[in-house]
Amino acid sequence: MAGPHLRQLLRRCVSSSTPRQPFSSSLIRQPASLSPPGPPRLPFSATRTIFASAAADEASELARSISSALIKHAQASSITPHTDVPQYLSLHFSDVRFNTALLQQILNISAPAGRTAVDLFRWAVTRRSFTPSDESLSHMIAFLGRRRDFKSIQDLLIDFRRYVGPKTLRAAFDRLIRAGRSTQAVHLFQNLEKDYGIGHDRELLRALVSMLSEHGFGGHAERIVRDVADKIFPDVNICHELIRAWCVDGKLDQALRLMGEMSGGGFELGTPAYNSILDCICRLCRKKDPLRLQSEAGKVLTEMEARGVPRDTGTFHVLISNLCKIRKTDDAMEMFHKMDQWGCSPNAEIYLALIRSFYQAARLSEGDEMVEKMRSAGFGAALDTNAYYGFIKVLCGIERVDHAMKVFRMAKGYGFVPGVKTYGLLIEKLWAHNQVCRANTLLKEAVARGVTLAAQAYSVDPRYVKMPKEKKKPRRLTLPEKMERKRKRLRKLRLSFVKKPKGVRRAY
Repeated sequence: MAGPHLRQLLRRCVSSSTPRQPFSSSLIRQPASLSPPGPPRLPFSATRTIFASAAADEASELARSISSALIKHAQASSITPHTDVPQYLSLHFSDVRFNTALLQQILNISAPAGRTAVDLFRWAVTRRSFTPSDESLSHMIAFLGRRRDFKSIQDLLIDFRRYVGPKTLRAAFDRLIRAGRSTQAVHLFQNLEKDYGIGHDRELLRALVSMLSEHGFGGHAERIVRDVADKIFPDVNICHELIRAWCVDGKLDQALRLMGEMSGGGFELGTPAYNSILDCICRLCRKKDPLRLQSEAGKVLTEMEARGVPRDTGTFHVLISNLCKIRKTDDAMEMFHKMDQWGCSPNAEIYLALIRSFYQAARLSEGDEMVEKMRSAGFGAALDTNAYYGFIKVLCGIERVDHAMKVFRMAKGYGFVPGVKTYGLLIEKLWAHNQVCRANTLLKEAVARGVTLAAQAYSVDPRYVKMPKEKKKPRRLTLPEKMERKRKRLRKLRLSFVKKPKGVRRAY
């Protein structure tokens, strides 16, 4: 009985999927309402975009599944150390074609995996014919460096020394220096040719010196430049980085000494070197005597004018940011308005420093106005998650929670995606200000957006608790108080019979 019905249904589907075309469009015209529209034809670029997005979604789904497996094995290995990760990967992911992009996706979402990521990398190389490269090895070094697993980094560099290149070395330098292991980073650079067959080049030296300078390792940076000076003679950029290294470390005398040696050696030091000196002087003044900051900074600016060194945006950024840190917001705004006289335009960092300073000084309307100026100046992209979180943190720190919520709503209107820190800070402050309903509404919004907040007990600040007014009960008077009150009444009564002077009499 079901056969004819199924046959009719199939015929109907086939006939509807392949409609007959008219013989002549000029002789036979069907009404538009009776002919169903055909499927829209997409251009080649649109179809390519759809296929690319589908492939990216598939790759991300695969990366999530591999990442969850790695994290589970990492958690299980802490309990039972005899877990065979390569065997599990061969059993469940034997058909996966590994590449560098997939490896990067897996590492980005596998922070708790730890050394099981190394097992994944080795398994992909040995079992899945994945050819390691300088880029893929740099991703592994950066992942392990974030966990400060330098033993695994050393093993990877030794086992895959054939593929070590500039990206891998930059990642290794960066992670070692961030962890305070500048000596190991310098040792790695010195033994490049002996251990990895890589010669010293100027770009790698500049990258190492820049990283050392950023974290204030001036002695190591100067030593490595002197050691390779016979092979790579330092240029002006490397000299600027060396001066910046001593300035970040707070060693002003060493920076001035090096500056004098370079000037005597024929180097014409430019604005970046003087900006580093200016920043070091301002930081030392903020630490020891903030009242001397403007006078000492004026001496550096005078020397720059005497030597013909022009000011740039970095110079004004140093001055404005340091003035804002000592609550000299009006002086910082005066410096901000003087930038046009020197042909400089403010950057995003200057706007952010001024906005934070206005909010810190509780000048809320001026801070909002500066936000609009920053957006109209074309720096709207710099108002990212970190920037808005910084504004909200400052406003919550000065107990202006209502304005923090206003900035929060304004930020969401511009596409700001709040995270765990922003929601947690606002909910905690709303609870402290006894605004429980608004805090619960914000918590529901965070849950709806998929933001997971850690469960914790919030408390109301006693300053914002509305205490019920105590009704004063009539106090029972003691006998001396009763006698005193009686004497006062009698005194008033006696005085009422005394004849008053004419000027004091009442006019009835």
